[in-house]
This record gives sequence, structure tokens and C-alpha cells, in this order.
Amino acid sequence: MRKPPLIALVAAGLLLAGAAARAEEGMWTFDEIPSARVEQSLGVRLDQAWLDHLRDASARLTTGCSGAVVSAQGLVLTNQHCILDCEQSLSATNRDLIADGFMVDATSQERTCPGLQVEMLQGIADVTGMIFGSSAGKFGDDYVKAREDMIARVEHAYCKGDAKYRCQVISFYGGGLFKVYKYRRFADVRLVFAPEFDIAFFGGDEDNFSFPRHDLDCAFLRLYEDGRPAATPTHLSWSTEPLKAGEAVFVAGSPGATERGVTVTQMQLDRDVVLPISIRQHEALRDRLLAFGRQSAEHRRIAADRLFEVNNDLKVLRGRAAILGDDGFLGARANEELALKARLAVDAKFAAKIGDPWAEIVALRPSFNDDYLVWRQLENTAGGGSQLFSWARTLVRAALERAIPQAQRLPEFADSRLPLVRKVIVDERGTYPELEQLYLAQWLTQTRDGLGAPAPAAAAFVGEEGPDALARRLVTGTRLADREVRRALWDGGLAAIGQSDDPMIQYVLRTDPLSRAARRLWEDDVQGPIQEAGERIARVRFAVAGARLYPDATYSPRLTFGKVAGWEAGAASVAPFTQLGGLFERATGAEPYRIPDRWLAAHDALDSRTVMNFVTTNDITGGNSGSPVVNARGEIVGAAFDGNKASIAGEFTYDGSANRTVAVSTAVIGEALSKVYGRTALVGELERR
Repeated sequence: MRKPPLIALVAAGLLLAGAAARAEEGMWTFDEIPSARVEQSLGVRLDQAWLDHLRDASARLTTGCSGAVVSAQGLVLTNQHCILDCEQSLSATNRDLIADGFMVDATSQERTCPGLQVEMLQGIADVTGMIFGSSAGKFGDDYVKAREDMIARVEHAYCKGDAKYRCQVISFYGGGLFKVYKYRRFADVRLVFAPEFDIAFFGGDEDNFSFPRHDLDCAFLRLYEDGRPAATPTHLSWSTEPLKAGEAVFVAGSPGATERGVTVTQMQLDRDVVLPISIRQHEALRDRLLAFGRQSAEHRRIAADRLFEVNNDLKVLRGRAAILGDDGFLGARANEELALKARLAVDAKFAAKIGDPWAEIVALRPSFNDDYLVWRQLENTAGGGSQLFSWARTLVRAALERAIPQAQRLPEFADSRLPLVRKVIVDERGTYPELEQLYLAQWLTQTRDGLGAPAPAAAAFVGEEGPDALARRLVTGTRLADREVRRALWDGGLAAIGQSDDPMIQYVLRTDPLSRAARRLWEDDVQGPIQEAGERIARVRFAVAGARLYPDATYSPRLTFGKVAGWEAGAASVAPFTQLGGLFERATGAEPYRIPDRWLAAHDALDSRTVMNFVTTNDITGGNSGSPVVNARGEIVGAAFDGNKASIAGEFTYDGSANRTVAVSTAVIGEALSKVYGRTALVGELERR
């Protein structure tokens, strides 16, 4: 029998020594579920048929959220806060769907959500060898470009040009593993039901990331194909049975991003460079949105969804800053890093191949410090959230990129990704000129102030007009709010873009070379080298733990396991459930504890004992919003919509004694649909009556 490498013998037990204490930690890919660990921790045995059914019925929304198919007619359950953009797009001055909710009596009344696509995972294949081979011996920008070219080729090959599918190559373990995920895509997604914002986000920002909660944060979408509701025979059964404390539950969703596998240096860069800038800019945007909202009721309406997002982001950013500012936390991570290096040193031959990628990342600090703000302002956050600017940049870049061979394109314009890019461009979607000006002016101000007015880039982007005047001229002069204008520019390609006199198109044409230069510099000096070094660190982790080590979140489908459980907060115990009756006890009639009139009218008919929200030990993060919570039988019992305060640190660590997922129960959703909203047909569809 061949002996394993010495490093594995020495290290495997040490690295996983804490596994028993953190048995429910991990966002596991569907092809690497630790079934034995699940059974040991929860007493539940998961077979392949159970896993496949849950995987096929789980959904990923291109809004950055998750969901679940819950009927044979394409019905999808997600969170209300995940479809705020859809509701805003379908609203008007005299019809505020965010505030008033949305409900229909027939499928013919369901409304298309602009730009939204829903995807369900169909298969996974390992393509690590192909990706590694493509970049062998290359560095910096050449390394990045070689990878991106091979990724585009793989995605095209696995989907074979079939428009019903989308293929995506995903990097795991910091670049140590690559897999191609094949999704069934639905581009026609329509809104079916959403409650009022006051009940979906009861408690408002004050209660966000806390518990007890009393929120009906749910919404229903429907998938359409060829103009008719899609047939979805694989879907989750709807459960209204009461959950019990200690009951095993599973969350299937697409968590956005975690950084549990990054180096201490990367965490320090996040703490010292990224987070201070991001927090400062979010605070400035929040203040500007608040001032904008105070100008009129209409301004408050149109800014509501973005203000919600900014406030939520600020809590997350500040929570991350707090954990990274904890010397004890970083000290513990530094010790883990030293231990991993020591384990690597045991195997001299392996160590010679790996080198010292940790030191290489440390050496990149000056480049990171010098290049980050330029890349952020000119490339990563360019436009500041302006939809008109985003359309203009996409149209300009798509025209340029489609005119050259795929191997030379930016990765987001690979053939396999163009259908979604085009959909975002040509779908009907309203814009608000006053808000567009606010976003652009805020971004231009931050760019000028951050880079310094004398800087060539700041001068090129802002010029002598100043942020407010430039933003006003671009927004009032552009015709990109007209979808037919956008469609013509997309279909006309480079010739149409070159002939356009639209000021927003002209602005992007003039400034985009600088944005591209900032991107190339970032990829060549920072991103590429960090990825290459991270790949070697990942190989060490693989040698130590292999498949027993779950990968960081990458907005790809994952399964987490846990149980219904409260937690100890100092001397107090937090119970795992809230009941419907508690909603009325907390209601004050004033924001953020105001409930809609129809709820007050239905009070006597409602069962006050119905579980409204509950908490579990499942390991989730941003992107899991809308994820189905299922019981051991695979029935959906809730939808995750938040975490508690301790869960904010989940980007970097998991503490099973404190981290909690917060979910809305299917029991209260059914109770509300029946007795508050009178949606009997929808309830019948869910319960298959």
C-alpha cells in the first residue's frame, strides 16, 4: 500500500482538531457533501436522491439572492428584499409596490421582472487540469488572460451553445480547484406576490441582524418558458408542521463570498485599505440619499430600495471591520498560518515546489495600497450605481469586445455570457433622472476627492464642469432610458456606437481607456500575483485536508446543515422561535414598528401561536437570502432572510455557539396568504390542492 505524503500524516489530525467543536460549520458544494459528518452531528442520513432533489429545486437569482421552486408550475419562493429592484421597476408615482405590496388573481396578471434571471444547477464537472495547464509558466496579466481564455472555452464547450443553459467555471480553495457548473436558466421571470415593506421588514434597520424578529420577508416569482408558466416537476414540498427546537434543518442556497481561506496579510489589507474607504463612501451615499428623500414623498419612494441596501451594507461593513480589528482574532489566524507553514516544511520536496506564497503576498502590499483606489473608482465602482452609466459602459465594451476574437476579450463578454448581458441591456426598465444624477455626482465627487483634483485620471473623468454639473448634463442629455435606443446600439455594434452622439456613450468612449488601464494595472500588479500565490497555498491546504475542507463561498450552490436552536447572549437565553402574536405586541403604529392596515383587520382571524421567525445554527452569509430551509424529509419549512449580529463575522469565521441564520416560516407565510391577503389559489398551489 502506497504511503501518503508525510505532510498529510503529520498535519491532517492537527488541522481538523477543532472539527468536532464546529461540526455544523461549512458551506459545502453539492458534489462534496460530508454525509458521515452530517449523520454524526444530526443523526440524519442523506442519500444521493435526497441531495439531487434539493439541488435541482434550489434556485439562484441574478440579483445576488437565492430561492426555491415550490410548485410544478414554476413557482419560486424567495425574500421580499431580494425583489425590491423588480418592485421599484414596476412601480409608478401613483403605485408604490414596495410600500403597498403586489398580488394577483391570475397568472395573466403576473408582471415581468426586468433584468432578472433565475438559474438551477444541473451538473458539475472538474476542469482543474485544463485551467492549470492554460496558465502554466505565465505571470501577471498573461496569467490572468490565459485563465480567462480557457474559462471562456470551457463554458462554451459544456453548454454547447444551448440557450436554455448557462455554464460557469468557478474557482474554489483560492484557485486550487476549478469546476464548471451547468445551470438551467430562465430569462422570463414574473412577480406573483410580495407583501408590504412594513411587514416584510418589520423593525426596520433597528432590528436588522438581530433576534427576536417578526418579519414576513417572502415573495413569490414564477418562471416562464415560451410565454407560459414553466413545467417544474422537481420542486420542494410545502410543510406547515411546527418545527421543534433541536430539529435538523438544511439550507440550500448560493452564498456570495467568504474569506476564511485568505492570508492574514489579505485580511490586514481589507481592514486597513478596503473597509475604511468602503465605509466612508457608503456613509456619504446614505447621507445624500436621506437628504434626497426629505425633499418630497416621491423622492423618498424612489430612493427607498437603495437606502435599504446601503444601510444593510453599512452594518455588514462595520461588522467586518470590528472582527478584523480584533487583535485576538487576527492573532489566532496568524498562529494557524504559522502552523500550516510548519507542516509544509515537513515535506521538503513539496515545500520546494510551493515556495513562500505568503511572503509574496506580503510583498504586494505597496502595489495594493497604490492601485486599489484607482481601480475601485475608475473600474470596480465606476458610475456609482447609475443605471444609465452602466448601460453605456456595457454597450461600449460589448461592441468593442464582440469585434475581437474571444480569446482576447474581457471575460464578462465571452460568448457563453452574452445572453444575460444582452437581456440586462434590452429589458424594459424605468429610470429616475434625479436619482441617476445623485449617483453619478456622488461617484464623480469621490473620484475627484479620492484621487486628488490634479490627478490626470480625476481631471479626465470630472473635468472643469464639476461633479454636479457634469452629472446633470449627462443624465438630461442621454437617450439610453429608451430600451429601443439601447437595442439599436447593441444590435448595431461597433458601427452604431461610433456614430452615436449620445453624451453618455461619448463620455464612456472618452474615459473607458483609463478604466481599462486601471483594470490591467490591478490585474498585472495585484490580482494576478495574489491569485497565483493563493493557488499554491490552496495546494498546501488540499494536501493537509483534501475534500474534508470546504471551500470559501463563491456565489455558487451550497448546502449547509444545522439545527433549530437559540443561543446564550451574556446572561440571557435567546429562544429559537417567535410567534405571530408577538408581532401585534411589538407594533406601535409608527415606523419601524408599524404594520399594514390589512393585518390589523385580520388580527382576530389569525392564529397567534403560529411560528413567525426562527433561528438555526446553519452556516450562511450574504447571497443566502431567500434560501430554502428544509427538514430531514426534504420539505421546505422556511426561507432564510438574515443572520444575527454574530453572523456578520461569518465572512471570516464561524462560531457555532453564536452564529445564527434567521428564517421566516412556511407556516406563517401560509397563514398570511390565506387570512390576510386572501390568496387561496396560491395557497392551493403550494399545498397541491
